[in-house]
Amino acid sequence: MIRASSGKTAAGRLLLGAGVLALLIPAIAGCEAGQDAPTLEFHPAAAGLQADFNGIKITNAFVLGAPAGSTVPSGASASMFVSLYNSRDNSDALLSATAPATAGNISLSGGTVALPANSAPVNLTGPEPKVVLENLTKPLRGGTTVPVTFNFQHAGQVTLQVPVEAQSYYWSTYSAPASAPAAGAAPHSTGTATPVTGASSTATPGGTASATPTATP
Repeated sequence: MIRASSGKTAAGRLLLGAGVLALLIPAIAGCEAGQDAPTLEFHPAAAGLQADFNGIKITNAFVLGAPAGSTVPSGASASMFVSLYNSRDNSDALLSATAPATAGNISLSGGTVALPANSAPVNLTGPEPKVVLENLTKPLRGGTTVPVTFNFQHAGQVTLQVPVEAQSYYWSTYSAPASAPAAGAAPHSTGTATPVTGASSTATPGGTASATPTATP
């Protein structure tokens, strides 16, 4: 009788433990599906295009668009942000940048950008934009790309597909141009360019460029 009673008590405890576990499983699952659930987290994209061209590293290049759901209109201006690092043994300089398929002109703060040899990266990141696409020939929307040709004094020219990021989330604190031309202003061209996928170059001296766009907000 004592053994029988003990056996029933043990079995009851096992059943009680199983019942408690069954109640806990949904609760744990509910916590996992709450605010910290992977499907509810916002995963920002990388901060722009990365490329290495004739010893010039072009990193975090992107054009700032309008807030999500809207566009920067034709005739207006848009900021571009980029970091440049010269790993060559000789100094270089960014002489100009053009985007004829998208903008009438790209202005550089100071006219040219000096790139000392093996020095710290030159960050054209603000707070006020130092590179501005002026007189846009078509509206800009986040999630697209703009073919931009960078003209370096010694490394040569390279055309890259620079992503357009909406002025939202990670990019909401970046600055748009302080003023912009009136919509409908007649754009003026500073050259010709053929949009390309990835990167192409017409370098002087000869060289190759590799680019990996990584922008997808």
